[in-house]
Amino acid sequence: MNIPTNLKYTNDHEWILVEGEIGTIGITEFAQSELGDIVYVDIPTLDETLDKDAVFGSVEAVKTVSDLFLPISGEVIAFNEDLENAPENINKDPYGKGWIIKVKISNPSELDELLDAKAYTELLAG
Repeated sequence: MNIPTNLKYTNDHEWILVEGEIGTIGITEFAQSELGDIVYVDIPTLDETLDKDAVFGSVEAVKTVSDLFLPISGEVIAFNEDLENAPENINKDPYGKGWIIKVKISNPSELDELLDAKAYTELLAG
């Protein structure tokens, strides 16, 4: 299982890459493997400011629909539009081409509450 060390993780299997005040967010390799083939991504929150743990959208797989939770408070400033025509990028490259949104972080101290790669690995190990 690929768990990059430069990311932070949530208990709900989202990841965030922080670059300055911008966070790029997606779902982990584990999450996409549990969901199966992703066929649609719905992000109705573009340009909205949301609190940590708020639902910012959903992914639809062949078997199920799963809510996406924001790992940090902020304004949703970008959606990966490539996912409109190629939602399977989340399955193929969850930490690269499969990123979902970018957020302008409003409370950087919340990052301290997220898991590092070691803690996320331990979460998966149960």
